Amino acid sequence: MLASQRKQQILQILAEEKQVLSSELSQRFGLSEDSIRRDLRELAAEGLLQRVHGGALPVSAALAPFDIRKNVQIRSKQAIAQKAVSLIQPGQVVLMDGGTTTEEMITFLPPDLPITVVTHSPSIAVGLVAHPSVEVILIGGKLFKHSVVTMGASVIEAISRVNADLFFMGVTGVHKTAGFTTGNYEEAGIKRALSARAAETVVMASQEKINAASPFAIGDLSLAGTLIVDTDLAPEMVAALTRQQVAVIRA
Repeated sequence: MLASQRKQQILQILAEEKQVLSSELSQRFGLSEDSIRRDLRELAAEGLLQRVHGGALPVSAALAPFDIRKNVQIRSKQAIAQKAVSLIQPGQVVLMDGGTTTEEMITFLPPDLPITVVTHSPSIAVGLVAHPSVEVILIGGKLFKHSVVTMGASVIEAISRVNADLFFMGVTGVHKTAGFTTGNYEEAGIKRALSARAAETVVMASQEKINAASPFAIGDLSLAGTLIVDTDLAPEMVAALTRQQVAVIRA
């Protein structure tokens, strides 16, 4: 079998089983694990999978630049955003992550809903200008242009002074073993810090993020109290979420 044919089969197995192990692929193809690991390295270099210890996971499609991501799974994101807004109660302090799905939340947020929104996303803050009953606290720092959010020590310091009711967190991957992941190391740390300051973390995941992984771990599935999706989840994913006591809401 040619190497190119073997790689295509690896990708097919990955698409069907949502993860591959080097040891199992070695037995399946009758090759050394070194050869399999080389295949996985080359596929990862092409952006076709995400390598992890012992194997690989499907790569997240949500790592593209912000302007491109805004046009991916729009209807899915809108449905999830509308369901997320329904969880907010008057008088609550709400942490809102940056991202294309949280931006969609603004369009469904009633202008007269009296809440306080704390965010490190300038675009979220500006989008709430027309909501007279929403008090907006914008956390400043160095702008991370890929996600249009601020990051750095000043952001961590400001977050530590907030006690919020809800944190709506954006991710680029939700996987039964990799947990919640994103594409930037510092951004993952900011998301963990935000989650630690909220009574409940709500993760919003459109279809392209389910059963996918990115390079940097935010935390395991137990980090969230609620996961909002708009597609049916595989039994294995449902079982993993149930074990971690994560409530799943279908948009």
